[in-house]
Amino acid sequence: MKKVWYKILGGFVIIICLLQYNMIVYANEITDLEKEQLNNQKKIDETKEQKDQVSQEKTDVQKQVDELNNQISEYEGQIADLDYKISDLNTQITDAQNKINEKQTSYDKQQELLEKRLVATYEAGETSFLDVLLSSENIIDLISNYYYVSQIAEADISLMEKLENEKKEIEEAKTTLENNKKELDNSKVEKESKSVQLQTAKNEKSKYVSQLSQEEQDLQKEIDELTRDNQQILNDIKIAQERYKKQLEELANQKPATGGSSSNSSSGSGTSAGGATSGTSNAGGFIRPVNGGTVTCNGRYSSGKFHGAIDYGVSIGTPVYAAADGVVLTTKSITTSYGTYVVIQHANGLQTWYAHGTPGSICVSPGQSVKQGQMIMKSGNSGNSSGAHLHFEVRKAPYTYSYSATQYGDDCRVDPNLYF
Repeated sequence: MKKVWYKILGGFVIIICLLQYNMIVYANEITDLEKEQLNNQKKIDETKEQKDQVSQEKTDVQKQVDELNNQISEYEGQIADLDYKISDLNTQITDAQNKINEKQTSYDKQQELLEKRLVATYEAGETSFLDVLLSSENIIDLISNYYYVSQIAEADISLMEKLENEKKEIEEAKTTLENNKKELDNSKVEKESKSVQLQTAKNEKSKYVSQLSQEEQDLQKEIDELTRDNQQILNDIKIAQERYKKQLEELANQKPATGGSSSNSSSGSGTSAGGATSGTSNAGGFIRPVNGGTVTCNGRYSSGKFHGAIDYGVSIGTPVYAAADGVVLTTKSITTSYGTYVVIQHANGLQTWYAHGTPGSICVSPGQSVKQGQMIMKSGNSGNSSGAHLHFEVRKAPYTYSYSATQYGDDCRVDPNLYF
C-alpha cells in the first residue's frame, strides 16, 4: 500500500515540476519578447536620430536648399490657390451665363406678349377706357366693364414693370460676368507669373542639390516627397471644405466639446480612447486617439529635432478614434509621408491628422460626420514610418506645413497636449 502512495506522490511531484518548468519557460519567452521589442524600439529611435543628425549638420548649401524649398512651397501654395480661384471663377461665369440666358428667354417672351397687346390695341382703333365704360347698357354691365378695364390696365403695368426688372437683372448679370472674366484673366496671368518663379526656384534648387553629399541628397528627396504630399493634402482639404460646406456650417454651429463630455460612449468600440478617465474628455475637448501604447515622441524627437506631433507607439491594428466630434475632410493611402491617413475638421476650427494607419483599415469617408471616440481606422506602419505607431497632429487655420519648422508656431501645427 505504501508503494502505491509513494508512486502517486511521486507522480504529483513530477507534474508540479513540469508545470513550474513550463511557467519558467513561458516567463522567459515573454521576457525575451519584451527585450526584442525594446531592442527594436531602440533601433527605431537610433535610426531617427541618425537621420535627424544629418539634418542638423547641414552645410551652407543645404541651408540654401531649405530656403529654396520654402520658396517653392510658397509658390506651389499660391498656384494651388489660384487654380482653386480660377476653377471657382469658371463656375461663377458658367452660372452667370446660364442666368443671363434664362432671363433673356423670359424677357423675350414677355416682350413679345407686350407687343401683341399693343398691336391688338392699335387694331381695335381709338377706343379709350372711357368709351368702354360709357358703352355699358346698365349698372351691372358698367361694373363688369370697369373690372375688365382695371384688370387689363394692371396686367399691362405689371408686365412693363416685370420687363424693366428683368432688363436690370440681365444688365447686372452681364456686369458680374464681365468682372468675373476680367478677374479670371488676371488670375491666369498671375498664375503664369508664379509658375515662372516656381520653375526658376526649382532650377536654382537643382543646382544646389547637385552639390550636396549623397546622404544629404537622400534626405532632400525625403523632404521633397513629404512637402509635395502635404501640399496635395492641403489641396484636397480646400476642395473638401467647399464640397462639404453644409456639414461644416452645421459643425460650426455646434459648441466645441468641453470637460466631462461622454459623446464617445456611443462609439462602435464601446471603449474610450481618452486619458485617465474612461468615457470623458478634459477641459481641452480632445480625447487620446488610441488606447494603451506609449508616447514615443511628444513634439520633439529624442535628438531634439522638432516633430510637430505626438507619436503613440502601438502595435499594428490598434483601433484609432476621433479625438472630437467633426467632419471628415479627406482620407487616403499613399506610399510616402503620411501613408494611410485621415483628416478631421472640428467645431473649434482645428483639424486633427491621423497618419501611418494600416492600408485598407479606414472605416470613415470624406464628408461624414463623426463623433468623439468613434473608430476611424487602425494604426499601422505605412508611409514614411520606421516602426508601428500612430502619428497624431493638430493644425489651426490656414493649416499649412513647413518641414523646416523648429517649434510650434513656425507653421500651423499646434501642440496637441494643449487640448487634452
